[in-house]
Amino acid sequence: MLIMSIVMVAIVYFFMWRPESKRRKQMERFRKNLKEGDKVITAEGIYATVKEIRETTLLIEIERGARLVIDKGMVVGDPTQGVVR
Repeated sequence: MLIMSIVMVAIVYFFMWRPESKRRKQMERFRKNLKEGDKVITAEGIYATVKEIRETTLLIEIERGARLVIDKGMVVGDPTQGVVR
């Protein structure tokens, strides 16, 4: 019974916790390395260009003159390289 419990914990670790941790670290790296002019996709599916980077937010431009301020956590990927998620 003890061996089965250890095996179950190991399975959960290798198939759930570890991949999620890797994905989270990759997303943090992506958001940290953003720079002005980068193309991004938001969690809402909006394709935009980064115009200004602030401490916790980004100023993005959707099209000429249409700008939004969003939380950095809402950026999920780069449309030129696929979504990171």
